[in-house]
Amino acid sequence: MNNIKLTIGDITTAEVDAIVNAANEVMLGGGGVDGAIHRAAGPELLAECRKVPAMNGIRCPTGQARITGAGELPASYVIHTVGPVYDEAENPAELLALAYRNSLLLALENQCQSIAFPAISCGVFGYPLDAAAEVAFATCSEQQFKSLDISFYLFGNRIFEIWQPVFNPAKV
Repeated sequence: MNNIKLTIGDITTAEVDAIVNAANEVMLGGGGVDGAIHRAAGPELLAECRKVPAMNGIRCPTGQARITGAGELPASYVIHTVGPVYDEAENPAELLALAYRNSLLLALENQCQSIAFPAISCGVFGYPLDAAAEVAFATCSEQQFKSLDISFYLFGNRIFEIWQPVFNPAKV
């Protein structure tokens, strides 16, 4: 797919309209990519997240997405989405696809032309890397998202080597 590319790198440096944060349901920062995005964006991002209405402490349920400003990041927006905890979800593939799809739909609704994703749920949430790649590729390849330039910022060679054959089988 020429509108989807894989990069080994730091998502906080992505020069795109929106970067996606693999957030937790409270959206107030955390570890992994969530913590890195909050640190790079500065205190403005946390202030933006606090403005998102919470219901019983949850600002973004699993599979859904919310959009905020991006603080000091080069992007215009941060789209926060919550992927499934693999061993705890009844339907992890469906929830992961929803996290990607709802993020992409928010990007389109906000007239974004480019978006950068991390590998959602592949860190402490324990999603198997190969299965996560299949879900990410299938969802991002849907016809409704062909107008978006989609980048995946992967943290390290190991995940890149696992995801590369799924996203670009002709080059393997």
